[in-house]
Amino acid sequence: LQCVVKLILKCMKVTATSRHYVDRLFDPDPQKVLQGVIDMKNAVIGNNKQKANLIVLGAVPRLLYLLQQSSSSAELRTECAVVLGSLAMGTENNIKSLVDCHIIPALLQGLLCPDLIFIEACLRCLRTVFISPVTPVQLLYTDPTVIPHLMSLLSRSQRTQEYITQIFSHCCKVFTPEHQTVLFNHGAIQNIAPLLTSPSYKVRMQALKCFSVLAYENTQVSMTLVNVLVDGELLSQVFVRMMQRDQPIEMQLTAAKCLTYMCRAGAIRTDDRCIVLKTLPCLVRMCSKEHLLEERVEGAETLAYLMEPDVELQRIASTTDHLVAMLADYFKYPSSVSAITDIKRLDHDLKHAHELRQAAFKLYASLGSNDEDIRKKITETENMMDRIVSGLSESSIKVRLAAVRCLHSLSRSVQQLRTSFHDHAVWKPLMKLLQNAPDEVLVMASSTLCNLLLEFSPSKEPILESGVIELLCSLTQSDSPALRVNGIWALMNMAFQADQKVKVEIVRGLGTEQLFRLLSDPDTNVLMKTLGLLRNLLSTRPHIDQIMSSHGKQIMQAVTLILEAEHSIEVKEQTLCILANIADGNTAKELIMTNEDVLQKIKYYMGHSNVKLQLAATFCISNLIWNEEDGSQERQDKLREMGFVDILHKLTQASDPNLCDRAKTAMQQYLA
Repeated sequence: LQCVVKLILKCMKVTATSRHYVDRLFDPDPQKVLQGVIDMKNAVIGNNKQKANLIVLGAVPRLLYLLQQSSSSAELRTECAVVLGSLAMGTENNIKSLVDCHIIPALLQGLLCPDLIFIEACLRCLRTVFISPVTPVQLLYTDPTVIPHLMSLLSRSQRTQEYITQIFSHCCKVFTPEHQTVLFNHGAIQNIAPLLTSPSYKVRMQALKCFSVLAYENTQVSMTLVNVLVDGELLSQVFVRMMQRDQPIEMQLTAAKCLTYMCRAGAIRTDDRCIVLKTLPCLVRMCSKEHLLEERVEGAETLAYLMEPDVELQRIASTTDHLVAMLADYFKYPSSVSAITDIKRLDHDLKHAHELRQAAFKLYASLGSNDEDIRKKITETENMMDRIVSGLSESSIKVRLAAVRCLHSLSRSVQQLRTSFHDHAVWKPLMKLLQNAPDEVLVMASSTLCNLLLEFSPSKEPILESGVIELLCSLTQSDSPALRVNGIWALMNMAFQADQKVKVEIVRGLGTEQLFRLLSDPDTNVLMKTLGLLRNLLSTRPHIDQIMSSHGKQIMQAVTLILEAEHSIEVKEQTLCILANIADGNTAKELIMTNEDVLQKIKYYMGHSNVKLQLAATFCISNLIWNEEDGSQERQDKLREMGFVDILHKLTQASDPNLCDRAKTAMQQYLA
């Protein structure tokens, strides 16, 4: 009870003190108000409790009022901006309260004042507010006059340069193209480039960070940057100098990011010396255990992004500084508690160790995305498959996503599907991951599942037995085109050379209504995979006849609609191949022979200008007139009457050898 009483008394004392500070802001004597603000400034430094109390007691609206009054002295307005900046350095709730009190418009208005010290105080406070993740960055872009005015203030002092470039960096942090465009159109590159040679490290660093966010996935910015000169030197060479080992790690990393983003945007070739000999080695160096956790994470993730589309960079990286083995250390961090003397640092690293695992999985995924030898090297790394399996069930959604990305990359290997994937039964945690996961994880997990369901994968049978068909059919009904594609793709792989029982299960699980809805899907990839599924279902004569006896009318209707509509050559070729499969059935071929409309379409495509369509259509006719099958004579006669023999005769003179051979083979059926 005594402790509770003491605590209450202490809180009352703190509140009373805070109230006293606020009351002094309303004193009629301007000098006393100034002194009150200065005392408040000293009281809140490093004291989050005091900051929160002052905000609750209404200090912010009064400080903003004093800051905006033209009757307030320059010193008072500056001190108000300083106190507001200090309050902003508290908790995220403090920031929310300040933003709700409209601090941003008030401070932006303050930038119109000619007094440099006041401008710097306003900018410092704005910088603190905008670097918070809870501040809506759009507030910087609401008034179109703000960005040009900030650009004009860059030349005022080193402090204005530091604060403004930092504000720009954070207000472009979501890599929003429209934000990049606004800054670009208002001369960000021309105004910020000279700051890279500033005598102030902070200014150089913030300018560098600003360029990294401007260049990210932005071709226009990157193409402009590559031609910029700073004191007669190309900007890319300035970045290369900033990556030298004698520069601070933060600078090396950010310069490497700038060059990485310019490379990915197509402004620098992947085989350029500054990428192969400077950027890539710098990023690999950042992955070593001598660096801090954040540096290792940033280095690995940037390197993964740099080489993601380029197999040659992947090969170079895989043989640089034993990178594949080096990344294994990311899973053992911190390796020795005794090696870390800073307890706060240790606590931080233990809480953030999952970020290392996420980065390692991302980098392994990028490394192994194309080259079979690299994939083998990765899977043979100490306990690698066990680590991936563990990663699939981690509490962190980001680690799970990175782990499944890594698994997807490795699943492109036939050898790994037959060995490591089978030995570690990776399909089990993968199936578990597919239950109620966010869409981003579902897309990557279902992509991996597509590979595990390939005909040569030993995992295919156990996955089938686990009841996966229902899950995949549900994915085809998703609002996400990527999930619909993966669902139908996996079913297509499953249907390839499958027995009749599996095919019937797929058709039953999908339902004819959904199957034909997918055949009219606006996404071409969904349509193509659905046609691929239908083609795999309609293979081997007993299966063709069985499915066409149940669903022939709808299938023929869907085929007709696709051939009539505006679709790509690939879609129509796949559709004609389905008709060729139907024509190979014993009884199913009658559905074509009795459909004048479909026969006329086949005839049209035999005379098409595209060889692929001619080949597929000719294949249909070849299957319909094959001599060894019942009723072949009647079919041949009917097709002769319709003019197909004349077309075949012309095609025997075709310049394409495959088409010529196909037509000759068909003609032989008439001559036999």
